[in-house]
Amino acid sequence: MNAYAPILVLGALGAGFAIFSVVMASRIGPKRYNRAKLEAYECGIEPTPQPSGGGRFPIKYYLTAMLFIVFDIEIVFLYPWAVTFDSLGLFGLVEMLLFVLTVFVAYAYVWRRGGLEWD
Repeated sequence: MNAYAPILVLGALGAGFAIFSVVMASRIGPKRYNRAKLEAYECGIEPTPQPSGGGRFPIKYYLTAMLFIVFDIEIVFLYPWAVTFDSLGLFGLVEMLLFVLTVFVAYAYVWRRGGLEWD
């Protein structure tokens, strides 16, 4: 348990800081509401009315989300590899090069198929 104490303390400090920041911002922050502040923000584009049941999202939105997850998972695998690189030796280097090559092939396929373009 002593090995995990610094991690728990760091997590508690992070959570405490986040909660403190949110509470203090709501207590002492300015409260001058107007029509523009109460509207949904859509990257500078005027908000469009949505149907009462919600609107449909284009499939490009979900494809982009899936691509983000794939490349995010790659980073999840790269970090522990980088930490233990010295102990893995040449075998670890070759395995990670094969993994990165596989991901780049997938990236090139998606790029050629137009999955990264917003039309």
